[in-house]
Amino acid sequence: MDTPFDVLGVDADAAPETVERAYRRRVKTAHPDHGGSPGEFQRVRAAYRAILDGDVPDDEDETASWEPAPDRTVDVEDLNYEVLDDHGWTLDDDDLFERAAAADLDPADYGRFAADPEGFLLESAEDEGHVWPFACRGGACANCAVAALEGDVTMTVDHVLPDEMLDRDVRLSCMAVPTTDTLRVVYNVKHLPDLDDLRLPPYPFERSTITDG
Repeated sequence: MDTPFDVLGVDADAAPETVERAYRRRVKTAHPDHGGSPGEFQRVRAAYRAILDGDVPDDEDETASWEPAPDRTVDVEDLNYEVLDDHGWTLDDDDLFERAAAADLDPADYGRFAADPEGFLLESAEDEGHVWPFACRGGACANCAVAALEGDVTMTVDHVLPDEMLDRDVRLSCMAVPTTDTLRVVYNVKHLPDLDDLRLPPYPFERSTITDG
């Protein structure tokens, strides 16, 4: 029986920093883009979480077993800011998403997808085939801004958003990690007047993202 420590290739009494180094090494080789598989990638991530949470079987209990729990996902309902004017809607409408659901919008303008609770919101959207705007992907511009109207996210980096935008629940999707099980977000809010000066030309960054690596 493989334990979480076996999955990461470390001893059961390994120091936390050793476990972290092993995880970073294994998660790279297990990734489908680097020769691994989705199943292997999920198992490595689950093993690391189990060690951090202390959810590891006792070595002396021969009947104990460990299997990774099913991956949790975040239910994201998304709406394109560009369609609001066409329908006379605003970000302040309490029933905005109910109106969107009843409006027979194009799937590119309104829909749902499952997001990784430990990943960046922009990457999760892209993984599900959604095309959201972006530029720097480093928290230094507002091209990828979204309004998280319901649910919550935390940003690992934010170099640009003013306090008044944060108070309006505007976040940078390239640096935003979900912290609730459901989200309702309006993407493409880079067109908000207060974000005009915080945008960058997207093309050079999109080209770099496609051709690098």
